[in-house]
This record gives sequence, structure tokens and C-alpha cells, in this order.
Amino acid sequence: MQRKLSAFIVGISAYPDGALLKNPVHDADDVTKALEELEFNVIKITDASAEDIDRGLEDFKDYLDNSDVGLFYFAGHGMQIKGENYLNTVDTSFLDEISAKYSSFPLNQIIDTMDSCTNSTNIIILDACRNNPFIRAWNRGPEQSGLASVYTPKGTFMAFATSPGEVAKDGVGRNGSFTESFLTHINTQDVPIEDLFKRVRNTLSARTSGSQTSWEHTSLSGNFFFNMSIGRIVDEYNSESLADSLYMLTSGKKVDEVIKDLKIGNWYIQNPAVKKLTSDDINASDNDSLFVLGRNIYQASCGSSDAATEFIKNFKDEVLLEEDKSKCILDGMLFEIFFNSKGELRSSFKAAQFELVFSLKSYSKFSGSFDFISEILLKYQNRFYVIPGKNNQVNVDVISHKNDENENVITEVHFQGFNILRKDDRNNRLDMGTYPIRYSKLVRLLSEEMIIPNAQLAVTAAFSSEDRILFPYGMSVSK
Repeated sequence: MQRKLSAFIVGISAYPDGALLKNPVHDADDVTKALEELEFNVIKITDASAEDIDRGLEDFKDYLDNSDVGLFYFAGHGMQIKGENYLNTVDTSFLDEISAKYSSFPLNQIIDTMDSCTNSTNIIILDACRNNPFIRAWNRGPEQSGLASVYTPKGTFMAFATSPGEVAKDGVGRNGSFTESFLTHINTQDVPIEDLFKRVRNTLSARTSGSQTSWEHTSLSGNFFFNMSIGRIVDEYNSESLADSLYMLTSGKKVDEVIKDLKIGNWYIQNPAVKKLTSDDINASDNDSLFVLGRNIYQASCGSSDAATEFIKNFKDEVLLEEDKSKCILDGMLFEIFFNSKGELRSSFKAAQFELVFSLKSYSKFSGSFDFISEILLKYQNRFYVIPGKNNQVNVDVISHKNDENENVITEVHFQGFNILRKDDRNNRLDMGTYPIRYSKLVRLLSEEMIIPNAQLAVTAAFSSEDRILFPYGMSVSK
């Protein structure tokens, strides 16, 4: 399910006097940030020479051979010479066409290199048709302005800031008009790239009063989405189950009746509802109903429903449940930890019973469910220290000092060499003192906030489990 995405980003502003551009480096920075948030592995260079681009392209080639999708983005000056396109660099000589040709970087080299790699999809985005005063001085005809049309190999999508033969002006703000329009739409979910760039073209036209028209050429045979919703990533369950606020209960279905009671949020209704569930009811139910059941059993347990908690504790012993049915329930429990009722990744994970559910990971019969959730969460790996569901052992080092009462005051928590203890964004306390915490509670806090099961977490500290420990108010290790 997880796509491997790689990008090579180049932005050049520092051209010789008269050709200086203010936007491209900002463009490269902002496109890099947007792509990294969409899980691209990015190589970025700015104010680069032709040699810099050549070296970067060699590194990018290695990325591409281990990726599904490759993207090249360039912001800066570009030109066509005798129908061939060139990207101008900081060491391009604009003395005349011949000088410029042999001191610029040929676009075809980018295209050919990407086409030669094993990845299935290539995307090339060029904000490179800027109005160059040196080129104007060569007294060329208008048909030689901007960039020329190009051949697009199979599996390639190309987007240009302007139509062939036209030029674009540098933007008035932080970004060029084309890149600004692209960044406006890149995060729109479930829009194929062709449709996304139609939106870019419309926005660009509006922002430039119709003076600039972007252009695309594609030979893609399938769909590519920059930002896919969870419904496109997960194909085991329907969209109403993933965004379970949309789930329609069916009168008369035993499992749906239980789900209805669990949604009420009252223990006196939730507990009897869970207790009346039978293995026959579960085995007779469809996968989507069981997925939603798992979600609601977990949320009821987090709300202190004893029966729901007992259901999770005893889940490993439910030998009468068919294996595929128990998988659907556990899939739902795991999904509920990380995703809200709209199918969106939670801003704060629902971790109250995280350890209880993840204790099931030690049983091989449940491995499919933990593979399920880890594959989904790969898309959001920037939110985790390690991907939940993977068998990663993690060590954290807790740094402390002794106060006058011989108490151990925690000052730092280190993971992979970095202090991850920080002020909690939700904290508004002015008093930044400390509070006592038992060692077992400290380990649980680290486990829940880092979303790492106790069995996979090793804590190294100068104090023992018997010592008195103080933890700072308003601090967190969550990402």
C-alpha cells in the first residue's frame, strides 16, 4: 500500500546582474517542505552550477531505482535554443546563444535519466520560463521565447509554468505565480495529477489576470495523486467504515445493535451490549460491521467500559471466532487509536488502551492486523519515532539531576542522540515546576506519548525504579 516517492528540487535565484530572480530559492524551499509532508524523499539544491545539478542527478538516479515515483522540480531561468530546452545555472554565460547552450544544463538529460530508471512514474515540473533580459538582448523572434515543446516518455507527466513559446514573470510575493498556484492545490486529497494541474491553471490565470497560462503534457497510463485519503490507501474496508461517522446502522443486525449501544457512551448501556455479543453473531457478520465494532469497543474501553476492556483482554482466547473475523475486529481497534470518525489522522492519538491492544502483537495469529496498521501509518511516518506495528526495539536515555532533597529531577529525554522533551503545545501553565512520578508511570508515559509498546521500549536512567522521581509540568515527548 505504501508508495515510495523521491524528488529532486532545484531553485536558482543568484543569476548575474540583470537576470537575478527573487522567488526560485523560496519556491524550492516551499515545494520541498510540501513534498516532504507528503512523504517524498527529497534532494534539494539551490543557486546551483551545472556541475551541482549533474551531481545531484546522479544521487537522484539512485533514489529512482528504489522508488515508485520520481519528481523533478526546477525554478529559475530556462531557454530554448534551436528547439532544445536548457536550464540556466549560476555559471551560465549569457554572452550569446552558443555560450549559453554549453554552460547550461540540458533538460533532455533530466528526462532521459529519469526514463532510464526502474520507477514506474515520473513527474517533471518546470517554473522555468522567466523573462530573461539577456535572452531578450539576443534579438530572437517571439517563437524562440520561453521553452519549446518536448517529447514525453511513457509514464511521464510534465508541467510548465507557461504554454510553449511564452514567458512568465517572477512573482510579486514569496513565490512565483505558478509555484504559488501549485502549492495552493498540492494537498487537495484524491485529485488525479491531471485534474490538479487544471486547478493550478485556473488559479494561475486568475492571479495573473489571464496573462499566464500553464501547460501540461502527459503519457501516464494510470492515476497519480499527490495526497491520497485513507480511503484510497485502505482497500479492505469501505469509506463509511474508515470514516465511521458515516456508517449506517442496519436495524435487526446483532452487531449493529451492539455498535449503536456502544456509541451512546454510557457504561450502563455499553457493558450489557458487549456482554451479549456471541461468537455466532460475530462469525455471521460482514467485515465492515466488525471493523466498526472493533473501533467502538476500543473507544468504549478508553471511556472506562469494563466489559469492553475485558473483551480486549480476553480477545486472544476467543478460539471460536473465525480468523478473518477476529482480524477485522482487531483492525478496527488499531485504526481507532490513530484515526478519528472522519477517517483523518488524529492530532492526539487515543492511547488510553494502547498498551493493552498492542500486547496482542506477541501472538502470531494477529500479525496480519499489525501489518495492516503499520502499512497505513507509513504514510504518516513524520508523526512517529518508529512506525507502530513494526518490530523495532527502541532505547531512550532519561537525563536527570539530584536536587537538595536527593530527588531525581528529569531534565531531558534522548532518542537517537536528540533531546525530545519539549513544552506541550496544549500547556498554558505559568508554573513550570515538577511533580512526583513513579518509575512504572514514567515508562507508561513515555510509551503512550511515543506510541511505542512497553515490550519494545528500553529506558536507561541514572536512577532506579525505587528512587523518587520528579517530572516537569507541561512537558511532553510526543511528536
